[in-house]
Amino acid sequence: MTLGHPPYRPLLPSGHAQTIIGRYWPVDDDDPRFPARERLFQIESDVQVLAHENHTGDESAPTLIILHGLAASSTAPYVRRSTQLALAAGFNVLRPNVRNCGGTEHLSPTLYHSGLTIDLHRIVDELAPAPIYILGFSMGGNIALKLAGEWGDDPPPHVRAICGISVPIRLDLCVRELGRLINRVYEVRFLKMLRLTFRKKQQLMPELYGKYAVDRVQSIYEFDDFITAPVFGFRDADDYYERTSCVRFLPRVRIPSLLIQADDDPFIPPIAYDTPVFEGNPYINLLRTRHGGHVAFLSRRSPRFWAEQQALEFFANLNTGGRTSAL
Repeated sequence: MTLGHPPYRPLLPSGHAQTIIGRYWPVDDDDPRFPARERLFQIESDVQVLAHENHTGDESAPTLIILHGLAASSTAPYVRRSTQLALAAGFNVLRPNVRNCGGTEHLSPTLYHSGLTIDLHRIVDELAPAPIYILGFSMGGNIALKLAGEWGDDPPPHVRAICGISVPIRLDLCVRELGRLINRVYEVRFLKMLRLTFRKKQQLMPELYGKYAVDRVQSIYEFDDFITAPVFGFRDADDYYERTSCVRFLPRVRIPSLLIQADDDPFIPPIAYDTPVFEGNPYINLLRTRHGGHVAFLSRRSPRFWAEQQALEFFANLNTGGRTSAL
């Protein structure tokens, strides 16, 4: 698939270097013309989701929903950077915190997982009928594409397109990859953040979570097997991965969707993307590169973050031309 922007020329040939440097690359200060304001969405009687909203002042402008990845928040560097690009392109922006993320543990009695779509579903419903585009990073992309598959042949007409960057479409393979010794530094970091969030839940709601010995958990798989799966009613971690990986929902997607994925992503093995769904569903397009790392895609030329620019161009092209199945 070719969009209007020049081909990708990686700044670095190493997926690990891309991932680490991309995470700590400085982000420009937010544009003072578009200050962020907080907005709460009532998901269920006892569940609220906190989002940050940046508005251009144009009520007729489309809204871009940006979903962050695992253990991140609405203020993650890649979310802020994409927000700036979207505002400059004329989009209004909504940046939800996945429940319990971004210091919102007190707003819900439940945890979150990589396939929990109800929050995004309710937010999309509340924003109707304004035109909506969705950009999901990593876990956020899995949630968005799984929801599109759940909608199937009857998606909301105001949801115009979805783009997922570095999406773990097969959670089982990705957790296994993350558990390799070479990736231990990433797994330790994720575990640290997941434990921190879970301890806050234990302090707030000991009657619900006090029995779980989170300090004994030594891997993401164990966290999902001992905590995520039983809390949400899955049989075990493998059952959780099978039922929530978006790959099984992609054949039913009927919203124009773009996935951007690098073969040297440290978290997502290339085999995860070796699936016929990308040839069998005209609504889904895969933009696959040799290099790019995870949620990075640092480029030698401007714009520095190539994948985020590709996503905005994808949305802008559709915004001027309307919804179509073959892109």
